[in-house]
Amino acid sequence: MAAAALSSASIVSAAPAALPSAGDLLGGVLGGSNSGQATYYTTNGVQDGTCSFSGYTLPSSIFGTALSNSNWNNGANCGACAQVSVPGGKSIKAMIVDQCPGCGENHLDLFPDAFSELAALSVGVLDVQWNIVPCGIDSPLSLKAKDGSSQYWFSMQVVNSNLPIKALEVSTDGGKTWQETTRTYYNFFEKDGGFGSETVDVRVTSLTGDKLVVQNVNSGSNAATTATSNF
Repeated sequence: MAAAALSSASIVSAAPAALPSAGDLLGGVLGGSNSGQATYYTTNGVQDGTCSFSGYTLPSSIFGTALSNSNWNNGANCGACAQVSVPGGKSIKAMIVDQCPGCGENHLDLFPDAFSELAALSVGVLDVQWNIVPCGIDSPLSLKAKDGSSQYWFSMQVVNSNLPIKALEVSTDGGKTWQETTRTYYNFFEKDGGFGSETVDVRVTSLTGDKLVVQNVNSGSNAATTATSNF
């Protein structure tokens, strides 16, 4: 990933809202407790996963997991953190970074180090309860432009966010007006035809409704911009 430029950021709604109840968002995933099974897999889900987080390193104390395609919701869960627990009280926090094709509803395919915190790898399959929680990340979020992104085709993702992302909007007039983008299943927000400029302001909305504005963002191919804050 290209070196990240530092850009100013402002929180539009200062206090995070309460997490919605199950059923409000993401097909009932955010906020509610989910019963499912957990397995583990050995592919590098961060670098090679469907969420396209190549170049990203998971924060310490946060593990990684793939989520069933039944809960994928066009990539809307990418970057969300799940608190995962098993009968007996053991619990971990894992970030959703990949998709698990063909897995059952509410199924998590954990990284091996995550699974081994809950049980021996030899167990193979666990019954788990999990729910989406704030990640608790101390560092700012960042914005990463996709390879090929330009003033003629816009493609950008949000990385390292404390909360799942609902929307990404772009302004080319200093924040007077905002234009929508379209989320893709591989965790980028895109606009065919671009915005006519590679330097834009970006407004990110979390699934709790908070908005964070990052100014002077480079949307050129593979550019990365680090905000000064997080949700």
